[in-house]
Formats: sequence, C-alpha cells, structure tokens
Amino acid sequence: MGGAVLPNILHAYLRRVEHPLLKRYPRVESLERYFTRPRRSLDEYVNMHALVERVQRLDAIPYFVQRLVRGAVLFDNLAYMELRHCPWFRTDRSLSEPERLRQMDDVVDAIATAATDAAAHYPLMFRQILCMHSKLAPAINRRIMELAAARLPDVVAIDLAGPDRLYAGAVQDIVPLFRAARARGLRTTAHLFETPQGSSTGIEKLLPHLDRIGHGIQIPLRRRSLLRGLARRNQCLEICPTSYVRTGTLTSSAELRTVFRRCFDAGVPVTICTDNAGLHSVRLPHEYESLLVNDVISFAEMAACHRASFAHAFAWAGPVPEL
Repeated sequence: MGGAVLPNILHAYLRRVEHPLLKRYPRVESLERYFTRPRRSLDEYVNMHALVERVQRLDAIPYFVQRLVRGAVLFDNLAYMELRHCPWFRTDRSLSEPERLRQMDDVVDAIATAATDAAAHYPLMFRQILCMHSKLAPAINRRIMELAAARLPDVVAIDLAGPDRLYAGAVQDIVPLFRAARARGLRTTAHLFETPQGSSTGIEKLLPHLDRIGHGIQIPLRRRSLLRGLARRNQCLEICPTSYVRTGTLTSSAELRTVFRRCFDAGVPVTICTDNAGLHSVRLPHEYESLLVNDVISFAEMAACHRASFAHAFAWAGPVPEL
C-alpha cells in the first residue's frame, strides 16, 4: 500500500492537511526525486515505506485507497487487485501496544470500506493481504494473522515482509503462523529469496507453507535445486523487474533472462508485478513492455505470465481475460 502511492498523490495530500513533511519536500519534484532514485540495498529501499506509512493513518486511508483503485482501473487496466499492507504500521504510535493491536482492526475495515466505495465508480475486484513483518515481535505477527483470518473474505492471505536479513532468526516463529493461517482458510505468500543476503540456509523451511513466493529470484540464480520442489507444489514466483535494479540487487533487468529461463524450463509458474509502482513511477503495463523490448521474455512467455497471474490470484474465480 505504501509503495503503490504515486508521489503527486502523496504530495497533494500533504498540501491538503498542511503536513510537516512539506518543509522537507516543498515541491512534488523533490518528493519524486527522493522516491525514484536507486538505493544501495534492500534495507535502504524498505525504509522509504516508513515515510508513507507515517502519513497513511486511519483518517487518511479513504483518500489513498480511492485514488489507488481509480489509478489501477484507469491507468493499469486492472480487473483484480490484492493490496498488501502491514496494519500495525498504520496505527497511531502514540497509543499503547494493546490499543494499537485493537486499532489494526479499524485499519483493515477502513481499507475494505474505502475500496468498496471506490469500486462503485471504478469496477475492480479488491482484496487485502496482511503483512507480518520481520521487525515485529512474534505476538504482533500472530495478531496480524488472527486479524486476517477474522476478516475473510475481504482479506485473502497473509504475507511476510521486512528486511530479509532478519528472516533466519524468525523462521521458528513464522512457520507455525503460516500453518495456522492455512488451517483457518487463508492463503500464504512471503517476500523470500529476493537478495543474496536474504538467501541464507534455513530460509527454505518456509517454502512448503507458501502458496506463492514474493520475488524468489535467488532460487533460480543461486538455489536451483529448490526449483523442482516449487514446480511440484505449483508455487508461483512474483517477479518485480524494476525493484531489483532500484534496490541494487541486479544491475539491469537483462539479468532476469536467466531467472525466467530456468523457471520456465523447470515448470515453475511466474507472474510479472510492479511491487512499488508509486516509488518507481513504473506501472504494470510498462513492466511487461520493458521485458519485451529488452528481449528478456518473448510474447509467448509474456502470455504465460499473464495466464499465471490469474491462475494464482487468491480470489479470482472467473476466466482468464485474453490479451
């Protein structure tokens, strides 16, 4: 949710409420430069979300969700959206921990209500995915999982996000939460194997508990032995081309040729995603176009990714729209 907000939308809100951040970013161009410049690491990149999260509090959610849905329909031509967010980071930091845990319910409900209102004007199937986070305590992550289960079907899945270098120490706490989520009818995904630093031994213990894998590019690049298991479990990789260049994980999208080729050869389904369209100023159609223009994938492979995106969507039950 934080990365999906375009700089001009965020800046307009800052002006509307006369937010203190205007002192740092008086013009929208300065905010755009901050968001779109390449980062040296995933940690530095993830820190950008904190700036947006501090603005997207409960009273601001309708503003951002309405514009997010509008842009998804008018400019991305989307029929279906899964909005990922960590509700904890959108609660009021002045509250006590028990109060913030309770306020997470209000955050999820506010997003669902705003999306329903927006869809009346911009038709879109909208669902939420709640993110657990590698920096949060196990008790908070458990509460996020329980909240997701309590808000089915508005919420369809849980995710694991945050700095991936912290994952190794959290596996023993996260695995039971994924198991419990599945038992309660939720789907599961996680930001895994995005960077070399986040690909340490032991992380693979999360794989059997996931329906999809966010990113996962280091599996075909560095852990090819895991591809067979992904294919057997029909687990889809969510590839976000622009992100890897902006985080310094790859030097260019051309390096993704190996990722796509090895996945296709192994029978692992792949989808193409924007990840953080607002932070990149790159929308989904351009992600497809860039891969085609730079000869990373063929038209036939693009069509396969398109089909996979609907086949592995957590709530889409209709036919796959033709390209």
